[in-house]
Amino acid sequence: MNHITEICWHGRAGQGAKTAALMLAGAGLEEGKHVQGFPEYGPEREGAPIRAYTRISEQPIRRHCQVTSPSVVVVLDETLLDVVDVARGLDPKGYILVNSTRSRDELAEKLGWNRDQVFTIDATGISLDILKRNLPNMPMLGALVGVTKLIKPETLVESIRTKFEKKFGSKIVEGNIQAITRAREEVAS
Repeated sequence: MNHITEICWHGRAGQGAKTAALMLAGAGLEEGKHVQGFPEYGPEREGAPIRAYTRISEQPIRRHCQVTSPSVVVVLDETLLDVVDVARGLDPKGYILVNSTRSRDELAEKLGWNRDQVFTIDATGISLDILKRNLPNMPMLGALVGVTKLIKPETLVESIRTKFEKKFGSKIVEGNIQAITRAREEVAS
């Protein structure tokens, strides 16, 4: 049976959900996996709710539609919990990862999910501390890798270096790698 891990990213335009979805897919491709990464948005402007998707599989992926039954949901902006049904279609054994300073228990209760299926990380705090900007996508990507083990952390780091070093320079890339690493370590603890 072809097991596909499907991830739905919820964010607001400008927070990097699309970039994170594509980076995860690119890192999966580096490991020889079959991947898809794509956004779903229209003419939204900065701050509007958007979704992006990633699929990763050991076998070819024959689906070419939005993700309707994700294995994992990643929420880059906690305020979306009051606006969007982020857990819609989530596999009953799936995970929800939220950028929040609130506890797992508090968010699990709010979402109506088991505590063992809900993970929180202060991606905004990590981003502000390391990058001096509110860009939660890379810390959330690091936390996702920490929770799911979908790809090796070193593959993600190398993929980011390869993709972004020429465009942004080594200082920005290294800051993003620090944010990813810190979030991966903090969400696992």
